[in-house]
Amino acid sequence: MKKMKENYKLIEGDGRVLSMLQEESIDCIITDHPWLDKLSNKGGNRSFADYECFLYEQRDFNEKARVLKPGCFLAEFLPAENENNYEQLFQIKQFAKASGLDYYCKVSWKKGKFVSNTGRKAKNTQDIMIFSKGKARNLRLDAKKTKASGKPCYMSGAAGMLPTMFDVEPVPKQQKIHQSELPLLLCEELLEYLTLGGEVILDQFAGSGAIGIAAIRKGRKCIMIEKFPENVRKIRERFAKERKSGMYGIKMTG
Repeated sequence: MKKMKENYKLIEGDGRVLSMLQEESIDCIITDHPWLDKLSNKGGNRSFADYECFLYEQRDFNEKARVLKPGCFLAEFLPAENENNYEQLFQIKQFAKASGLDYYCKVSWKKGKFVSNTGRKAKNTQDIMIFSKGKARNLRLDAKKTKASGKPCYMSGAAGMLPTMFDVEPVPKQQKIHQSELPLLLCEELLEYLTLGGEVILDQFAGSGAIGIAAIRKGRKCIMIEKFPENVRKIRERFAKERKSGMYGIKMTG
């Protein structure tokens, strides 16, 4: 793919296939892949996902590492650990390590007052597992050195100390355009920690387009990949509304 001239690119295709992206062309990957775990979703007030789900393999992380720039971050939205998924969650860390991605930290997303009563205990959290490609780049302001030198000095790590958890209400069910839609506020906060203005964000499994909208609002560029035509249509409609507002200068391409 040639260097982006527009703010936004939406690609209809399989997010596990990144062959169209050049090596070390992405400043940050933030994505919520369709996790396969039918056992954990039995019963209660949560329905099975009505879209195609899968479990990550080594090849997935090899591709993530290939397109990510050195020092930059990968943030994976993942389910909270339970009796059915703990082995696969550990495997994801192993996949990342084998591909050259270092484990940075894990931050929980507390979904406000929402509670799902499936499995062995009530659930209202999801985890964000963060990796860096090699040593994390210098985004964190070093207050002591900055004061001493009189000019901004930075040290390795995210733009600030990440919180113990993000406490953000989920998107109300009646407002969702996708079953697992992420709230814009959460996406915007994560972008502030992991990226700088003007950088290119990749969302491999765009779903509702929330990460893309957040990226545009925060002055970033974004590449989204979405497999299902109906979701692509909804994302385009969402961005058309955003563009109509005239606030963010959105440009859409094929």
